[in-house]
Amino acid sequence: MSSLSTTEPSNTQSSTPQPSTSELVLASSSRSRRELLNRLQLPYQCHAPDIDETPHPGETPKALVHRLALSKANAVVALFPHHCIIGSDQVAVFEGDILGKPHTAEKACANLARFSGQRVTFLTGLALLDTRHQRHQVHVESFEVVFRTLSAQEIENYVAKEQPLDSAGSFRMEGLGIALFEKLEGRDPNALIGLPLIALCDMLRQVGLDPLGAG
Repeated sequence: MSSLSTTEPSNTQSSTPQPSTSELVLASSSRSRRELLNRLQLPYQCHAPDIDETPHPGETPKALVHRLALSKANAVVALFPHHCIIGSDQVAVFEGDILGKPHTAEKACANLARFSGQRVTFLTGLALLDTRHQRHQVHVESFEVVFRTLSAQEIENYVAKEQPLDSAGSFRMEGLGIALFEKLEGRDPNALIGLPLIALCDMLRQVGLDPLGAG
């Protein structure tokens, strides 16, 4: 994890968030990330960022998720000037290719056919931007998945049932996607869903928002 450092606010939005006294903000529209953050039992509010997620030429997967996680947090800075803002982004990396959300059932099936019987690396960028003190922390969590050997019918059935079109890697580990795997390897399985909670808890403690602190 990086040490705290100064960052400049950027990428403002015109919409106004709902009034709240919570200091914590999740810069995401992801239901899965909201469900994960709920586990920490801290009050927070959500606001969806609006950023271009296109990789830069020559950008490595790690650099990409690092940049996008911080960019998502920065995108809502103007709306939350005295808060701690969480940004996160994830990609799958396979045979040198960076794979984001499939968006179509055909692409999801094609991805899973490539992954059949193979090991795939998932990188999740996590940023916590403290607009109270103009500092940020960024962490990239790695997690590896070994897929079962999957038949074309299994892949088609899975995609039809779960429609994982907005999930990096073309599956949802928290749902039926668990049936696709032979083995999971990594520190924090929550990272595979989209929010590395172990790393996030460490970041939150550093800014005085300890989930196990005094209520």
